[in-house]
Amino acid sequence: MPAETRFIADVMLGKLATWLRLLGCDVEYFPKISDEDLVGIASRTGRVILTRDTELIRRREARGNHFLVRGDGFRDQLRHVAERFSLAPSGHFMTRCLRCNETLAVIDRSEVQDQVPPYVFETQHAFKTCGRCGRVYWMGTHRDKALTELRKIFGVQEHAKDGSPNPAK
Repeated sequence: MPAETRFIADVMLGKLATWLRLLGCDVEYFPKISDEDLVGIASRTGRVILTRDTELIRRREARGNHFLVRGDGFRDQLRHVAERFSLAPSGHFMTRCLRCNETLAVIDRSEVQDQVPPYVFETQHAFKTCGRCGRVYWMGTHRDKALTELRKIFGVQEHAKDGSPNPAK
């Protein structure tokens, strides 16, 4: 099985980075980073640079290690990246922190009681957390809205058993 492609997105692609993380992709993103630093991090960590910046891809250090993202909106960009890197819209859905990219870990419900609204604690039974930033995730309406959006983006018709989107048949 080939290793998962790891990405670093330039400053123009913050929304794309978040949606790729939603799909479970390992995507570093810094809202303020110079091209030189971005290329350096990509080189040191073996990440593919996602960019819309044609000046950036002309840099010698970025040659052969970039993907020029097409599309003006995140939906087209997400489809474009998913197609190029054969990313499935299912399988790893909601396994990474949307804010800091860490892999999420299952956390016991009793440990989040003081971190989530009372209604959420009463109605939800499964929680995940980010070991870096401490953010807590659960299967709520934001997740449902994201799934609806992904179904539109990828032409998905049904859900897998885990609730992640299955590609249309």
